[in-house]
Amino acid sequence: MTEETTTREIKTNGYVIETNDLWRVYKSGAQEVQALRGVELQIEPGHFVALVGRSGSGKTTLLNILGGLDEPTRGEVRVFGQELSHMTEAKRTRWRREQVGFIFQSFGLLPTLSAYENVELMPRIAGMRARERKERSLYCLDLVGLSKWMDHRPYEMSGGQQQRVAIARALANKPKLILADEPTGELDTSTAREILTLFQKVVSDEKVTMLMVSHDSLVDEYVDQVLRLRDGQIVKE
Repeated sequence: MTEETTTREIKTNGYVIETNDLWRVYKSGAQEVQALRGVELQIEPGHFVALVGRSGSGKTTLLNILGGLDEPTRGEVRVFGQELSHMTEAKRTRWRREQVGFIFQSFGLLPTLSAYENVELMPRIAGMRARERKERSLYCLDLVGLSKWMDHRPYEMSGGQQQRVAIARALANKPKLILADEPTGELDTSTAREILTLFQKVVSDEKVTMLMVSHDSLVDEYVDQVLRLRDGQIVKE
């Protein structure tokens, strides 16, 4: 496979995500903090999966490694059959842009841009043609129920609406995998249920795989699979 071969051409048979003996150890002076300890993980295509656990259990660390934002101390990480450690930083950046959508607890919207402009920015950066990115951005806003709010800026929206914009933005580049870090953490229970129901629709309509980090037991009702992380390890119940 040449360097020019895009990640979209790679076959995705088998697991979307697979890790083998995955460790992440941080050094603090003379001490070591084992954030992840031999994680074994397999996630199948088209599944909506929740990774749950208490604060400090290693959830966000694992999510960052799976998204190529951090590197493991040792072990293997394969996403869509690709070993992330074998990628150059430039190729990893391109891979994230083409294959992965990110959703964060804090929304991460640009306050001076409208909802449409926040969504359209991602395919613009990716080099999508003007007509295609307009159609895609409008489609994603419609999918999350915000077509009538497309010209509003984040400060003119509720928390739930801002998170919907963030979801539309994550979908704008047609990713195959969505990684969400506590996406309902700043929402009330009623709004959180609306967002989780929307995630179900997104997974179904867009044929994506979604891994969501959460500490809220509410997610158990909405996902296909719950993985529990305790002290840096996935525990079987």
